Amino acid sequence: MENSMGLLRIHVIRGVNLAIRDVRSSDPYVIIRMGRQKLKTRVVKRNLNPEWNEELTLSISDPPVPIKLLVYDRDRFSPDDKMGDAEFYITDYLQALRMQLEGLPSGTIIRKVLPSRENCLAEESHIIWANGKVVQNMFLRLRNVECGEVEIQLRWIDIPGSKGL
Repeated sequence: MENSMGLLRIHVIRGVNLAIRDVRSSDPYVIIRMGRQKLKTRVVKRNLNPEWNEELTLSISDPPVPIKLLVYDRDRFSPDDKMGDAEFYITDYLQALRMQLEGLPSGTIIRKVLPSRENCLAEESHIIWANGKVVQNMFLRLRNVECGEVEIQLRWIDIPGSKGL
């Protein structure tokens, strides 16, 4: 973490309408990857609309690198099945962090990020000032699968002694 700018807390909230990979359901979990970092949520058994509600933390040193989100179905006796993937960039989020926002009312929208070919947003994403923090909420549409979205939220954590933003 010596070259780290800070930490990005990714709150993996839930999956919506995920693909069936077992008989009538799936046992989904999420992997978050950025560079050589790899983080994983717990498995939610037999659920196509799982509530993970887990916080995973990445050390950020090279912000232009995409963050990849992969969803898998846990299988006991065979390799886990892919249930789709998405990727997103945090450049808009980091730009909002660099702004002087103290004094803004909580809930103020700082920036709107629209779905495009360059991102996996299922709908418009808002970067907001909430309780003294810059927060971004996202619904990511999974690619390479017939259906499914994952809801996440981003929050920044400064590290004392880091090179910062």
